[in-house]
Amino acid sequence: LPLIGLLVRGGLQARARQLIERIRLNAPGRLLLAYFVLRQIVGALGLTSVGGQAQMVRPIIAPMAEAAAERRRGGILPEPLRMWLRAHAAAADNVAIFCSEDIFIAFGSVLLIKSFLDTQGVVLQPLQLSVWAIPTALAALVVHGARLMLLDRRLKPPPPDEAPPEGEP
Repeated sequence: LPLIGLLVRGGLQARARQLIERIRLNAPGRLLLAYFVLRQIVGALGLTSVGGQAQMVRPIIAPMAEAAAERRRGGILPEPLRMWLRAHAAAADNVAIFCSEDIFIAFGSVLLIKSFLDTQGVVLQPLQLSVWAIPTALAALVVHGARLMLLDRRLKPPPPDEAPPEGEP
C-alpha cells in the first residue's frame, strides 16, 4: 500500500490518463467492462489479490474512466458525475471478484459451503460446487456488462447547439 501511495504521488494517475488517450477503450463503460472481465478471470484462477480497490481502482482504473469520459464529453466533468464514475469503477471490481471467486476450488467460501453441506448430510466435492459458480459469474458478466454499456450511452456528449450552464466549461 505504501508503494501505491508513492506511485500515485509520482504521477501514476497522469500516466493512466495518458494511456487511456492512446488505446481504443476510449469510452468509460468499455474500459470498465474490460477490467471487469480481467478481474473475473483472475478471480476464477484464485488470484484475488491482483487488482482491488486500493491497488487498482482508486489509483488507475477510476482516473482512466474519468479521462475517457472527459474525452467523450469534450470537457471537464462535473463533480457529481466524477463521483458517479468512481462508484461504477468500484462496483465493477466488487461484482467481478464476488461472482467469480467461487470458481476457484481452494477458495475459502467453497470450502465453507462444502463443510456446511457436509453437516447437513449433503456430500459434494469442491469441484461440483465450483462448476455451479460458473453460471453465476456469467450472469454477473451479462447483467453488469449491460449496465456498463448503458453507462456509455448516458455519457454521450451534449448537443453542440446547447450552451453549457453558467459556471460550467
